[in-house]
Amino acid sequence: MLRDHFHSPLSEHRPWEAVHSAWAAVIAETLNDRLLPPGYVALPLVTQGTGIEIDVAAIREHQAVPVTGSDWMPAKPAWTADVEFPARERFEVRVFRQDSGNHLVGAVELVSPANKDRPARRLAFAGKCAGYLRQGAGLVTVDVVTERTPNLHRELLDLLELAEPNGQEPFDAPLYAVAYRTLAGADKSRLELWPEPLAIGGQLPILPLWLADDLVVPVDLQSTYTTTCQRLRIG
Repeated sequence: MLRDHFHSPLSEHRPWEAVHSAWAAVIAETLNDRLLPPGYVALPLVTQGTGIEIDVAAIREHQAVPVTGSDWMPAKPAWTADVEFPARERFEVRVFRQDSGNHLVGAVELVSPANKDRPARRLAFAGKCAGYLRQGAGLVTVDVVTERTPNLHRELLDLLELAEPNGQEPFDAPLYAVAYRTLAGADKSRLELWPEPLAIGGQLPILPLWLADDLVVPVDLQSTYTTTCQRLRIG
């Protein structure tokens, strides 16, 4: 079950930074050991500066094998929408341009308190996510930050000028995980979404990380979170 890593007593003995960085490492390890085909690699990335950003990047290497599909398939997306991405190049971040031809195809973002603490940083996070989706990378965002309430999924939808379909309630859960997939079309791109509300004491979902139109892998948040807690001796 999900714990509150941002308030006492747990925050005093297991800082959230340690939990999030270990969680990113476990997710990357699980993808590499069990799920990704040859030619793909997942890398845990932790950036420290004015704030801490923790994510997992999935990269297709130059000698990737042809994609033939996956045995695991997700449920249908909760909803889809036509989308036009902002043209601001400053949002094109974390794009891998290496001599070996590595290409970023997916990312798992673990939201930090710094991502949510002021409008400029919330916009920067939303812009980074828009950049991933614009280049066709699959994306999963996970927000378990209990000390700040802004919804970064809502920030992303606002940036993309999107809203839920008529009759569907706005997804404004304070804690959540969402998977996103962009499908390129002749005239417009199509965005598919798998939103899941989270709760302290509740179970975490399995979400799809799309690496290509015909390659998807499951990101099992509960099992990777449980492994993380076991490794950090969180009882």
